[in-house]
Amino acid sequence: MRVLVACEYSGRVRDAFRSHGHDAWSCDLLECEADPQWHHQGPVEDLLHDGWDLMVAHPPCTHLAVSGSKHFPEKIADGRQQAALNFVRLLISAPIPRWCIENPVSVISSAIRPPSQIIQPWEHGHGETKATCLWLHNLPKLVSSKCVEGREPKVHLMPPSPDRWKERSRTYLGVAVAMGEQWGNRVLPPVAEQLSLLG
Repeated sequence: MRVLVACEYSGRVRDAFRSHGHDAWSCDLLECEADPQWHHQGPVEDLLHDGWDLMVAHPPCTHLAVSGSKHFPEKIADGRQQAALNFVRLLISAPIPRWCIENPVSVISSAIRPPSQIIQPWEHGHGETKATCLWLHNLPKLVSSKCVEGREPKVHLMPPSPDRWKERSRTYLGVAVAMGEQWGNRVLPPVAEQLSLLG
């Protein structure tokens, strides 16, 4: 498959799919932390119509996550939240038959639709908590790959720093590996019609 991993600078999900022989590319405005050979540094809009079979997208959550709800009135008033939601709608309306949108608990649930599932890092080998929502189309739900002990909210306890947002946004390696294994190394269900999700 041709796999686009949108809004990813770490290369973790991309490389998980590449490990199973797929033509997977990451795309972000930032430089790639991994091998840049399969990374497009620039707007994902440049790539959405390039014939992808599957997309995993991590749209910025700064103006969407409910953890920052105290700032919502300001972000609604100045249009930042609407712009962020419009970007999500752009991703899910792209001509890509299978996709996953990943975000923390956010207003995507009320503005567009509830997530298909909510996963935790401790289900995939990391003894931490960080509720992560997945909106899925023509992809099966992610199954726990390695349940471990530990329920520490390490991400939420990170001290303030210039790179805190960046550290918080990386996909857990165990989650990336599970995506590559379950969506890139197994027979997927037939492709259905694109759903009406643009409410």
